[in-house]
Amino acid sequence: MYPVDLPALVDTDLTSASEEYLSSLESRPDDNEWFQLSQTSKVAITANHVRRLQLFEDDQPDCPLLALHPPDDPTQVVALYLHENWWHVDDVLRTSSNSRIGLISVQSLTERVIVFLLSQVVERSSQEKVLFSLHRRTESCKLLWRDGQAVGFYTIKHKGSLCDGWSGRCYLLPALDTVLVRRSWRRRGLGLQMLADFCSSFSAEQFLGVSSPLSPSMVAVCRSFLQRHEEHLEHLYEVEAPGGWTQRRNIWLSIQLGRYSLGINEESTPTSGETQRYEDDSSQKTYNCRVDPTSLTPCNVNTYPAIGSSVQQMKACDPSRGGSSPSSKISGTGCSPAAYADDLDSGPPTRPPPSLNTERTLKSNPSPSADSHGEKPEEGTQSSAKRVRRT
Repeated sequence: MYPVDLPALVDTDLTSASEEYLSSLESRPDDNEWFQLSQTSKVAITANHVRRLQLFEDDQPDCPLLALHPPDDPTQVVALYLHENWWHVDDVLRTSSNSRIGLISVQSLTERVIVFLLSQVVERSSQEKVLFSLHRRTESCKLLWRDGQAVGFYTIKHKGSLCDGWSGRCYLLPALDTVLVRRSWRRRGLGLQMLADFCSSFSAEQFLGVSSPLSPSMVAVCRSFLQRHEEHLEHLYEVEAPGGWTQRRNIWLSIQLGRYSLGINEESTPTSGETQRYEDDSSQKTYNCRVDPTSLTPCNVNTYPAIGSSVQQMKACDPSRGGSSPSSKISGTGCSPAAYADDLDSGPPTRPPPSLNTERTLKSNPSPSADSHGEKPEEGTQSSAKRVRRT
């Protein structure tokens, strides 16, 4: 049995048990207990090796979590005090229940401790910064269970939920907020699985969001997902809170216009707080689908997208479907100019640029009108020159 399989903890019980144990530890004589890390290493359980961890962002009332650390590195966590016992961090992430498999909604306090460990402790070294900001006590989360252990999670901002605790603003659409897959479990399609689960959970919603900014690996997962699920091309947006139309950018359109550095399977760390961290299945490869800025007209991707024709237009700019190579620039061939942002928002272009073959034909076979226009200025110039000589 592991902590998550034991009877559910209550905030007040965890707080009182932690405070009582810490008080007894501070008054204990020098004959210390030891926590066995492995067959060759152990850590003395003393007040100097125990510290309180803040579990939630809005930690009111206070809900401390006692953590044991080695004497030479106070930032490292090797064990947690739960159910009146010390548990190795790896054991806190495990389960003995065969029913815990796949994505399961977080309900108990111990499950929230597991989300805390994944986001704050186990996926960073002592030199790295914390991956995510703390989650709220009531954060909507799902844990991903594989082979008897928690291997990832994602959190959601529900439509109508508060953006923060002071402005009174509410989210205008459901948003996938934070995601993590453990390093040892990446490149197995788990990030793609969580994105698909999020979208299927809100199938009745017309538009869905992914919290901004998107990491390169997150962009890669979105691209792979949208290629497989074309029904979401016009409905998945990168959003900033609260998610109004001026705070949305269509993810597929942004990929086609080269607004992201498209890092396929890139294991980059998130920059801060709410940044997403994902994995992807394909081989390591980085490329950009760049758009020639001189060929674009001013655009606004935050307006309501045109339904119908825009799907076909966006698919035309997918480098994986043929046309130009991923590293080539869009200049009239390859990625179609029909993927321009203002075209997608208001309808198909009225006059697409001529193809490369047309340009060559015009150059090799000049029209008579072009010749006549080219000769008249020359005659006018000669006659004016003659009049000057006569003068």
